[in-house]
Amino acid sequence: MTKLRAAMLQTRVYADKMENIREAGRKLEALEAEQVDLVTLPEMFNCPYQTPNFPVYAEPQGGPAWTACAELARKHKIYLSAGSMPEVDEAGRVYNTAYVFDRQGRQIAKHRKAHLFDIDVKGGQCFKESDTLTAGDQVTVFDTEFGKMGLCICYDFRFPELARLMVEKGAKVILVPAAFNMTTGPAHWEILFRCRALDNQAFVLGTAPARDPSSGYTSWGHSIAVSPWGDILGQMDEQEGCMIHTLDLERTGEVRDQLPLLKHRRTDMYHLEEC
Repeated sequence: MTKLRAAMLQTRVYADKMENIREAGRKLEALEAEQVDLVTLPEMFNCPYQTPNFPVYAEPQGGPAWTACAELARKHKIYLSAGSMPEVDEAGRVYNTAYVFDRQGRQIAKHRKAHLFDIDVKGGQCFKESDTLTAGDQVTVFDTEFGKMGLCICYDFRFPELARLMVEKGAKVILVPAAFNMTTGPAHWEILFRCRALDNQAFVLGTAPARDPSSGYTSWGHSIAVSPWGDILGQMDEQEGCMIHTLDLERTGEVRDQLPLLKHRRTDMYHLEEC
């Protein structure tokens, strides 16, 4: 199959962890007639994005939020990229973790955010994920009936090496649950997603929370879909909503054949390796 119908949900984040999942379920019900194949949710879609909240909201893989998302994928017979949520392991370490479920509700991918968002912009945003989160250490690519896809989380996407490693592993689509803020969003959101799509000649889908000025962390919103040529297929504003696009995955091969950037790399001069 070469045509993937993807719905991106830019949702509000409620303080009630499970209400966020119930709201996602209501939005999926409304999408039934659209016959989508893939639905994407934002970073920390069920946890207000503040470092003290992460250990409080965290649950192990297989917990209530994980189970509810798996059931939504099974019920609606979709691939569900369940944004990200706080995960706690047996040792008590907390991660910012993204899961993907297939049409049967089986987990087919898991990515723990590898680059923690520790920034202090003069006159702008100050945030330190490492206060409560532990970094992951994997490059995440998974199989679907449409081919291979990559998965990373927000700040991960700023690091070009990670995107390139996903593409070297066969990814033609990269899913990025993300929550840029009111400092970094206006400055970098659009250009970052266009550059990564262009450099790697892949579709990229960046799914963000809706903006809530009353929250402790205000999301830029602007969920975005970009083609392998670097074209913006669509970009939302800051409000809650849904955006649907049909991705013709043959376009990836066409672009890579016509402008063979990946083939023209000078691997005799340089190379990139996964540890």
